[in-house]
Amino acid sequence: MSDPVAVYVHVPFCVVKCGYCDFNSYAVSGPIVERTVAATVRQMAESPWRGRQAATVFFGGGTPSLLDAPQLERLLRAVLDAHPPVDGVEITAEANPESATLGKLRAMRQMGFNRLSVGVQSFDPEDLRRLDRAHNPEDAEKAARHAREAGFDRLNLDLMFGLEGQTLRAWERNLDRAPSLEPDHLSLYNLTIEQGTRFERLQREGRLRLPDEEVQTAMYLRCAEMLEPAGFRQYEISNYARPGQECRHNVWVWRGGEYVAYGPGGVGCVRELDGWVRRTNLKKPLAFCLAVERGETVWQETERIDPATREFERILLGLRLNEGLPLEGLPEEPIREGVRRGWLEAADGRLRLTREGRLFANDATALFL
Repeated sequence: MSDPVAVYVHVPFCVVKCGYCDFNSYAVSGPIVERTVAATVRQMAESPWRGRQAATVFFGGGTPSLLDAPQLERLLRAVLDAHPPVDGVEITAEANPESATLGKLRAMRQMGFNRLSVGVQSFDPEDLRRLDRAHNPEDAEKAARHAREAGFDRLNLDLMFGLEGQTLRAWERNLDRAPSLEPDHLSLYNLTIEQGTRFERLQREGRLRLPDEEVQTAMYLRCAEMLEPAGFRQYEISNYARPGQECRHNVWVWRGGEYVAYGPGGVGCVRELDGWVRRTNLKKPLAFCLAVERGETVWQETERIDPATREFERILLGLRLNEGLPLEGLPEEPIREGVRRGWLEAADGRLRLTREGRLFANDATALFL
């Protein structure tokens, strides 16, 4: 039997398109939503990877919680029919506070979802307004309570720092408030300005004033300083978890495991007879639906990954994790240079980023190019 794979399902619909977001998401509703669900279910039924066990399942977006309960259940059943789950499989769904109602979450828990990731981003109403979020701080707190009431015993909250007008003290207030909601996991992301977004245009025009680099560095360092005493361990550059509550899906990908993807814009990467291949599904929901309905290829991009690129990606992803990656087989010169600069450390047969190296992760990884 083939090895298990991680399974990703992309739901590309949102209430609004946030100004910082470059994910494949669309602020649309109506018949295209149901049509996309049906096409995604059919894609799974006809998948060339059908029969490979699901090591983990992750519903991302977009906003999966925007779908109604029957649509979510059809998608999840299709996943588990195509990919019988391993024992104790982690099944995660992303949710935004405005659509994470108690009734919806109870239904999701009953159908088999066992981990919830809530896109809080900030507990400051002014931050949320600037980010184009459709919820307020009270909605976020309510969503966390609803998750527990619905029976989710694994809960992540997403937060962002380095936002326009955000001070270090304001970020510290978020770091104080998040643990009070008793999550098991926190994902803490530094805002990055992505090409083609509204924020990128505002920055180009000089109308987006972000905290300076020194303040953003202080914000990043405060994450560990405040959360580790509260029982959260940093296990990846942007992720903290209570013991045993790490996101298994993301760790699978960071460790170089195979993953398959369904839905518009979903990206998968698998090992085939002639090497590793990365495929991206058609991104526009209508184009995706038409391709599935006509029995045509749903892949917008197919990339065959040469061994050198695959090895670099293994290093890139592995160094994100605090556990690092095995030293065996790694080139010596980049390691010596990274150690000299204080970015890398080699110990116990593994290579890791130092505390300072996490601030220069891209530069440290680039040494291996």
